[in-house]
Amino acid sequence: MRMSDLVAQYIKDVLERQDGEAEIKRNELATTLGCVPSQINYVITSRFTPEQGYIVESRRGGGGYIRITRIKTTRSGAIMHIVNSIGSALDKATAEIMVDNMLDTGVIDARTARLIAAAAGERAYQSVPQQYRDTLRAAVFKNMLLTLLDT
Repeated sequence: MRMSDLVAQYIKDVLERQDGEAEIKRNELATTLGCVPSQINYVITSRFTPEQGYIVESRRGGGGYIRITRIKTTRSGAIMHIVNSIGSALDKATAEIMVDNMLDTGVIDARTARLIAAAAGERAYQSVPQQYRDTLRAAVFKNMLLTLLDT
């Protein structure tokens, strides 16, 4: 397992134990996990974003901290949050992250995750000119999520 995966899993474990809110000190966490503090920053900025269902606050200085809060919402609310965060274009990597997050948080089941991932994958857009793929992917992704609101 890569260091970034270990850091992310550690933070997710803390979030789980502390009812969706974790307050960490970057340097202490880096020492605990045996990595550099910049790796903690990378993981937080790439894996704990609003699009993935998290709010991140930080305070710098001697008593500084990073507070990560998992957004608590209903299934429908989570789906609408994701739909509204997509915009007019969606790349494959971001779509994969969104699907993984929805699966991790129980918004969708494994079968639905596989279906959405297939619809958002590059294979589905091979015959579409490159400049239109992300726009089409966003439209398909949003429509699939909106369809889930009825189930």
